[in-house]
Amino acid sequence: MQAPSRKLADETVAPAPHRRTVIGNASNFWLHSSKTGFDLTHPPNPSSKPSSARLQLETTTTPIAIDPAKTALVIVDMQNFFLSEAFGRAKGAGHRATDALMDYGIPAARKAGIQVIWLNWGLNDADIKNMPPAVKRAFGFEAVVDDEGHTTGVDDFSEKEHGMGVDMDGSSEHQGGDKMLENGKDGRIYKGLGASCGRLTTPEGETVDGGRLLMADSWNAALYPPLDAAYEEGAKLDSRPDVWIHKNRMSGMWGATSPCQEFLDEKGIRTLLFTGVNTDQCVGGTFTDAFSKGYDCVLLQDGCGTTSPQFATDCIVFNAARTWGFVTTCEALAKGAEEMGWHGKMEKAS
Repeated sequence: MQAPSRKLADETVAPAPHRRTVIGNASNFWLHSSKTGFDLTHPPNPSSKPSSARLQLETTTTPIAIDPAKTALVIVDMQNFFLSEAFGRAKGAGHRATDALMDYGIPAARKAGIQVIWLNWGLNDADIKNMPPAVKRAFGFEAVVDDEGHTTGVDDFSEKEHGMGVDMDGSSEHQGGDKMLENGKDGRIYKGLGASCGRLTTPEGETVDGGRLLMADSWNAALYPPLDAAYEEGAKLDSRPDVWIHKNRMSGMWGATSPCQEFLDEKGIRTLLFTGVNTDQCVGGTFTDAFSKGYDCVLLQDGCGTTSPQFATDCIVFNAARTWGFVTTCEALAKGAEEMGWHGKMEKAS
């Protein structure tokens, strides 16, 4: 068999031609260059002069450019219920995400002038009354012992005096708050959304009323420290102060519209940088709904965490990078913000 021919030593390969394109429609489009990657700055039209206020981000697949004024850092569900040791939550990925946000993500957003949105569970009584069974089950629910004479009637959907908490599979076996959201410390199994969490002991030794599960303004739905202090500081900013937006499903962008979507559209925000917990649940659900609604979606992987097995994160990260948008890190955002500030100083000097 004849051996494959080798290229001659002096033979050169012609460089690929530079390619440009416009992707999308007249009201929502990206620009792409084979040299510089994707431009997500949303100029008035494809031939507009590039904005000088642009932040360059390296992602796992391609460089992207974003406009800080049209971008939001979305921090999902970094709340006591999901992270606090008072609920038996073990230190893990969510706490590492907290560190990444405090060290890189939030300071970078502040430096670049990016809006910070705290998108959290915050239910009211009407939400609880109308909550579908599939969503309720995800947080455990209440059961009654059959021989207590429970009968069907108008009280079927209210909390029972002698009811007991069971996990999402209907089991009353306590597995620990480090393994199941439905479980807390000291053998507690919660009765689901809107049910009392009872008295809790904080890591500092303080006894607090945990409030009703994921209800707005309850202790369990408050931000996990030190993120609570970061929000308080950001809420006082003169320009683009932080906002807290309640959601009543795992996704904060579900349905025809939502409070989060209404805020984004009012402010002209098109690019969303996603962080929070849990990566494969509330973060992923909000991410995919935002993608379907036409927003630019970027996952800051080190700013996300979950208690699920690693393959759950791998699935979200793979699809976020290859189908739904892009994947990068809080640290990369900080680098982009720093370089944007440096370039801005150079332009003023010239």
